[in-house]
Amino acid sequence: MKPFFISIPHSGERVPPEVTWLSGLSEPVLMRDVDRFVDKLYQPALKFVSVPSIATEWHRYVVDLNRLPEDVDADSVEGSKNPSGTFTTGLHWVKTTKGEVLIEKPIPQMLHEKLVRDYYWPFHHQVEKKYAEFKGQGHEKIYQLDAHSMPSMGTSAHRDPGEVRAQVVVSDVDGQSCESRFKDLVIEAYKQAGFQVAYNWPYKGGRVTQVYGKPDLGQHAIQVELNRSLYMNEETKQLLSEPSKQVQQKIEKAVQFIFDGL
Repeated sequence: MKPFFISIPHSGERVPPEVTWLSGLSEPVLMRDVDRFVDKLYQPALKFVSVPSIATEWHRYVVDLNRLPEDVDADSVEGSKNPSGTFTTGLHWVKTTKGEVLIEKPIPQMLHEKLVRDYYWPFHHQVEKKYAEFKGQGHEKIYQLDAHSMPSMGTSAHRDPGEVRAQVVVSDVDGQSCESRFKDLVIEAYKQAGFQVAYNWPYKGGRVTQVYGKPDLGQHAIQVELNRSLYMNEETKQLLSEPSKQVQQKIEKAVQFIFDGL
């Protein structure tokens, strides 16, 4: 097996009962920033190419797996030393990217710690385990693709408000999270599959690529954002049947291209 795996940290939709502040929200608001359907879009490729994957069932507003446990502020967790507004879209989302309020008052420190323990670390321990497994097999280089989705246009919460985005955005923390050969391979893979691709704009890579992308240790991580307008109604958050099938086919080609090129 080639030392390559795909992580999908934001497609989960389950909300645990202790997260009461998310109850009663309309589906469009609750799903506003979830990478809904990304796991389904990549599933045929994972099966066909036989690439291992790591995903979560838990909603990103509960604990955002592409953040650090300390990415909280006075609005999200009681007693936080980070001032109000520091991490509005941090580990526990205070507001959606369209400004809908999710947390009315900060949650207790003890609950924050429980959420981190029960829903954050299990995913990251799996990622750490996968790197360890490949290293244990004697691989000097391991490659991780962190799969996400993005709104088709930037909001005031983004770097590119009002800007129409590319179909795919590939990011590597400005060249720090992986070797250039892997970055070039991934960009070319999605282009060959038929996508319009942008690089490091408006996304540069999140905490997953920052934490696990350590080229000097043989760990190469890259983030891939998929434009939601390609396969879903962004207002109702419902899947578009035929367009989504076409996206699945393109993703399968891209993943195969990457796998063959490693």
